[in-house]
Amino acid sequence: MTLGTGDYLTAGNAIDPRPILIVTGLVQEARIAAGPGMAVICSSSSPTQLRALLTVVDPETIRGVISFGVAGGLDPSLRSGDVVLATEVLSGDTRWAAGLSLGDDLIDRLTSGRRRVVRGSLAGAEEVVTKRSCKAALHSETGASAVDMESHIAAAYAAEAGLPFAAVRVISDPAHRALPALARAAIKPNGQIDLAAVLRGIVRNPATLHALVSTGIDFNRALRSLRGCRDYLIGTELIESEALVSKAA
Repeated sequence: MTLGTGDYLTAGNAIDPRPILIVTGLVQEARIAAGPGMAVICSSSSPTQLRALLTVVDPETIRGVISFGVAGGLDPSLRSGDVVLATEVLSGDTRWAAGLSLGDDLIDRLTSGRRRVVRGSLAGAEEVVTKRSCKAALHSETGASAVDMESHIAAAYAAEAGLPFAAVRVISDPAHRALPALARAAIKPNGQIDLAAVLRGIVRNPATLHALVSTGIDFNRALRSLRGCRDYLIGTELIESEALVSKAA
């Protein structure tokens, strides 16, 4: 899925016709991000599909890459709706720098509406990290603030293409909350929620209802916060930096 391409107005008021590529995992995230100056792709929460989508994106046609959406919390101090501005993205032994520049006025807007904004690293995962114990282990291993399934792929693409990269992710499920399996199974290939599958799952196992409601409340709070971050995409100045920070021997 591709949404919202268009011209981008730079800080110097000179129009760069190339959009910023916004990488998302869910249709809801893509709709928030879409707009002038943005070329948005949605992976439908499939790393395989995201890699396939990126193979047809000509890096000469974009001016930078931003990973944008929700994430699972790893840092126990973070709550749903908190915003993580990535300093780096980690996957295995590889680390990618995330370069960005924010003015004081933009930071003020980001932190308005009771949003807490922190800087921290993001861990990349090929599958949804659902269990509290797995979140705790990943946090202990990497020190990352949050985890998602798109940022490491977007960062790798940007590094290979020599493009600036940044990531902004909002906590949806905090570290203390386990994601019910039904929540993951109910995502359609297009990234939308299969309500019929949710209802069938609740009928089969009514005990999942409470967990689903809590997850839904957290997710909706995260989306509200993400909408408040839309100005970040417009006001961000991507910094070109050495994309690959380190790779363990």
